[in-house]
Amino acid sequence: MDFEDFEESAEQELKRADHLIYVTLKYTRTSEVVKNTIKRLINALDFAILEVLKSLHMKDISDVPRRRVNQLGEQLPELKEIVKFYLLLKEIDAAPHTGKEEYRKNVTLLTKPANVNVEKLREFFEKTIIYVKALEEIAREQQEKNKKKRKNKTII
Repeated sequence: MDFEDFEESAEQELKRADHLIYVTLKYTRTSEVVKNTIKRLINALDFAILEVLKSLHMKDISDVPRRRVNQLGEQLPELKEIVKFYLLLKEIDAAPHTGKEEYRKNVTLLTKPANVNVEKLREFFEKTIIYVKALEEIAREQQEKNKKKRKNKTII
């Protein structure tokens, strides 16, 4: 998968999450829609994290998403906030859940790590957009550095 595929994949997941939040949730107020939206946010971050790790030319990129995010945290400690957010989303997704006020305005996904209502879900969505763009920029910068290194080697 090259950089353009990553952008498309992460962007597609964000579009799907946007549709779930602003269209599907409007008409189908269930905790399952909230949970599916969280899965889309996780997928978007997964694509972004994978591309950053590939741009760093890591030799052993894990197939397991949780390990990949930990590899990202080890390689780029300044991204600790993104790692914490990703792990929170994964924890919410994996936790047993129930719904509160389903089919009502204040539908909430109740889990042990956090209760997610529509407002909180929108906050997660906005944060994910910011983080995906940041990761995209890091991957792009790293690829530029790699191109310059290759160019310098051919000149020498």
